[in-house]
Amino acid sequence: MLHTAHEASAQLGSPSGYEAFVPQNTINYNGNTDPIGDLILNNGTTLHNTIWNGQYANTIIQNHNQIGQLNDQFVGQTDPVNHQQYVPLQDLYVIKGQVPIQQVTINGQIYYVIEANKINPANIAGFYTYQGWVPNFEVAMNTAGTIPERVPGNSPVFTWTNITGTLVYETHLYQDYIRGFFGGAVLVQSNGTIIPYGINTNIPTSAYFSNFTAPPQLYNPSS
Repeated sequence: MLHTAHEASAQLGSPSGYEAFVPQNTINYNGNTDPIGDLILNNGTTLHNTIWNGQYANTIIQNHNQIGQLNDQFVGQTDPVNHQQYVPLQDLYVIKGQVPIQQVTINGQIYYVIEANKINPANIAGFYTYQGWVPNFEVAMNTAGTIPERVPGNSPVFTWTNITGTLVYETHLYQDYIRGFFGGAVLVQSNGTIIPYGINTNIPTSAYFSNFTAPPQLYNPSS
């Protein structure tokens, strides 16, 4: 695939916020096989046709493929605790601070290239959650008052007959199949809404994300 000279470069997002790359597929870019998907900025703007080029590209592709394989295996089957059907999960890669972007044209199509080698590795973390809630997850991370917590194994949340209850169990299920994946966390918003998620330690975690990757307290739905 041939591309023109770089048309524009920018630092997108908030210096103090969180931006999320959501892989969907792969693309051949400059001789490399790179993940391509959406970049969700902290203000909710979504850039489609975004290529992740540089560090962790191969790891992202491998993680995304494994999530896809597990979705193919389990989605539609029944959660043995709440008796609801499993839902598709999605991996996402959160960047703390602004994202270095180059806008390029490939075969007449505009793409946005994340220059991942220019990002401090400590500013990148990997997560996974329900595919339909990825934008909500990113918004919650950027919302003041959101608290990451852990769901204990005896929590009544597992019995809830909705996607929330299913997702808490399903993140635990997927962790048994993907090395470096851990489930059972939730983002608790100030209005009481919770978004279950899992943590991907195949992207090394750092102190910048410690509250999200190692929630310090347990979630109590009665509190």
